[in-house]
Amino acid sequence: MLNDPLANMMSLILNNELIGKQECLIKPSSKIMKEMLAVMKEKGYVGEFKEIEDSRGNYIKLVLTGNINKCGVIKPRYSVKSKDFEKFEKRYLPAKDMGILFVSTPKGIMAHYDAKSKKTGGRLLAFCY
Repeated sequence: MLNDPLANMMSLILNNELIGKQECLIKPSSKIMKEMLAVMKEKGYVGEFKEIEDSRGNYIKLVLTGNINKCGVIKPRYSVKSKDFEKFEKRYLPAKDMGILFVSTPKGIMAHYDAKSKKTGGRLLAFCY
């Protein structure tokens, strides 16, 4: 039984990146995972992905590009205001303007600098650089 499917997805992506695989299969899939992968694809960290249906829940086939050095989830899921992102950038990202924090906002899941530009806060989900 999976306690945190999001953490499992991030560790699976990181492990497959580190051993140099070209693609990975993520089971099970969820709406949050697909939205996070869409943000990662938009920012250039991963390639194409598609959801494949099977009889035991769906899974995601993801093409890796080799652009991820580290990724993981943030626990506990801190609540953050639009002006307080800098504290968490210093904590989870290696340098200024390097990497992204995933934020779950009322406007959907987005990167932290998109949330800053839209002046909205939310809950921190994960980081990637």
